[in-house]
Amino acid sequence: MSAAETRQGAEGDVSLSVDRVVKSFGDARAVDDVSLKVRRGEFVTLLGPSGCGKTTLLNLIAGFLAPESGEIFIDGAPISGLSPFERNIGVVFQNYALFPHMTVAENVGFGLKMRKVGKAEVERRVQEALEMVRLPQMGDRRPRQLSGGQQQRIALARALVIRPQLILLDEPFSAIDKNLRAEMQVELKTIQRQVGITTIFVTHDQSEALSMSDRIAVMSQGRVQQLSEPIELYRRPANSFVASFIGEINRLACTRRRDADCVLLEHGAVRLRLPAARVPGEGTGDSMLYVRPEALRAVDPGTPEANLCDGTVDAQVYQGTHVDLIVKADNGWLLRVREPGFDALERWPVGARLGVHADLAEACVY
Repeated sequence: MSAAETRQGAEGDVSLSVDRVVKSFGDARAVDDVSLKVRRGEFVTLLGPSGCGKTTLLNLIAGFLAPESGEIFIDGAPISGLSPFERNIGVVFQNYALFPHMTVAENVGFGLKMRKVGKAEVERRVQEALEMVRLPQMGDRRPRQLSGGQQQRIALARALVIRPQLILLDEPFSAIDKNLRAEMQVELKTIQRQVGITTIFVTHDQSEALSMSDRIAVMSQGRVQQLSEPIELYRRPANSFVASFIGEINRLACTRRRDADCVLLEHGAVRLRLPAARVPGEGTGDSMLYVRPEALRAVDPGTPEANLCDGTVDAQVYQGTHVDLIVKADNGWLLRVREPGFDALERWPVGARLGVHADLAEACVY
């Protein structure tokens, strides 16, 4: 199911609902009054730094932890009183948790055997699951005979074979190398779309979240800071934490004040006018202007195009597809300006004077 299709779902199409859930460890609130709704067939990622509460929230949904207050619903039914086994949830752990003494087929079919499914049906569904993850000939092997990527697929097959209402994945790619990780991200998203299963994915990898998710819940200090589609999250962060956490961004100190229907931002000789609708809140005084490196470009200094500032190239960072210019602005700002291609290496060498043009439609102020 596409993101556009899930957006059209009615309230009755909610697969998972978390309602004001709280979980503490000692005096620390790991999950602090969290509420969110996940639509049927949607791929939602819990993203945040270590200790933000994302894995604790996943464990609460799975039933490995119990909330102090609040409730969790699957398809409208409360599940907090149910054991993990009774929740009909598939889980893929960070270390895969495959049984080393069992064959691949036995690992995949373990959940079905625990549910007293008949032998013939177990064999049929295990083979279907192995074909789904493109490992149909691996049933007789042991986990130690598989690569990391193959083990990850077997763990996914084991989670899917029970036909769960919901699947939970706790950083499943953290143990495999970068190139294989990118390949497995595509594999997982393809399988998830084919099966149409509601998926909750936990990661601290921003690019992973942006590339795979229908929506992303950014967490910090036990709370959901923003739940949005990836492009909305990246272009319109809800607060300074989300703006700083997602991707690379320039944080430029300034002061702000209201000026008719605009907000005037000032820092040294810089004067910027932004529509009031682009600047949340009514506050004035010290603020921070956030603007992505790709929303900036180098221009000739002292020209009308240099609408942000003039400065000097302090360093170049070559990244293959682009060059990042580290610019010391005349007003004291330090900016990262992203230039596509590699022409900028010669055009804007270290020590060169330049102006900086900003697409202020992509800027945020907090």
